Amino acid sequence: MSDTALQRQCHTIFPGHRQPRPAELYAAMGAWCEQHGIEHDVYGSGALIQSFEARVAALLGFEAAVFCVSGTMAQVTALRLGCEESGNTGASRLVALHPTSHIFVHERSNYQLLEHFHALSVGERHRPWVASDLAAVPDRLGAVGLEIPMREIGGQLSHWDELEAIKRDCRARGAHLHMDGARLWEAAAGYGRSVAEIAAGFDSVYVSLYKGVGGLGGAMLAGSHTFVMRCAEWFRRQGGNVIHRSPYVVAAAMQFDGRLAAMPACFERTQFLYEALRAHPQLRVNPAAPQANMLHLHLPVGRARALAVRDALAREHGIWMYNRAVHGALPDTSVVEIYVGDNLLAMPDDTLRAALRTFADALADPARSSMIE
Repeated sequence: MSDTALQRQCHTIFPGHRQPRPAELYAAMGAWCEQHGIEHDVYGSGALIQSFEARVAALLGFEAAVFCVSGTMAQVTALRLGCEESGNTGASRLVALHPTSHIFVHERSNYQLLEHFHALSVGERHRPWVASDLAAVPDRLGAVGLEIPMREIGGQLSHWDELEAIKRDCRARGAHLHMDGARLWEAAAGYGRSVAEIAAGFDSVYVSLYKGVGGLGGAMLAGSHTFVMRCAEWFRRQGGNVIHRSPYVVAAAMQFDGRLAAMPACFERTQFLYEALRAHPQLRVNPAAPQANMLHLHLPVGRARALAVRDALAREHGIWMYNRAVHGALPDTSVVEIYVGDNLLAMPDDTLRAALRTFADALADPARSSMIE
């Protein structure tokens, strides 16, 4: 049985938002389109997409934004063109990235194989950037890419003063500062600041239309009008000029207000989850205190057992604790991620606590351990 089918049998689901079936989602999209008189765009030209681009740009405090079919395409394009705009000749194609950058971890060396730019790994893998990390780089940088929050280390944020110092350093260097804001909407509650305040001082920002927003896919890239138009042209050159972007835009736009309005509640629920986890010290949490509505659990079992326990809880108790598990740095450990969305928002407190007890007991059960291993 697939993970999706197994999860759908569960009544107590920890990670993320409720996932409607395709027919349910498409029906909701159709009703929303009928209600608002939506027409298809044609190669990005249309009332809905252009008004949504303008709205995202205004929320982020930029002149313009443009839809891109994927964040992967948006980011390498922004960094490539950012290097060119920075005016740092010679080493202008050098980009500083955190070791856990999505570009390093998930994009199969696209920046290198497609000759977009050269990348320099800066800072320590297990903590966010501090200003001294970037200041210690003697090279002339064309661009700097910073993820907010940093997903691979549990949704951690650079301290606000450090972030402001990084912005000043990039301005002084003349380096284009780009934000991987795939989960920027989530960071606003953690910082206690608007997304425009966080984005101020960046030259470009990418935001996802599906991660926290819950759309079908796609992204927005914001920046100056001139920069955004250059990026849009490069999206076309790379095969991103799909004739109708309306399905992606509708799926995001119809729930955009509700998802953003729920972010503070999701953060509060994350704080409650942290309190509930205190009863189970064998479940180590990263970061130590919530910084966004996501977290990593470091488990005292290997990846294979973590997945087997997950599946057993789903079959026997109707509890779905997490989606993926990855190997931990130490032997017989693993790491799982929980994104706090409407599933946990709707879960009664007692149900949450009981599910955590059941999960912790299953991890520690010697009989289950020998059966799995």
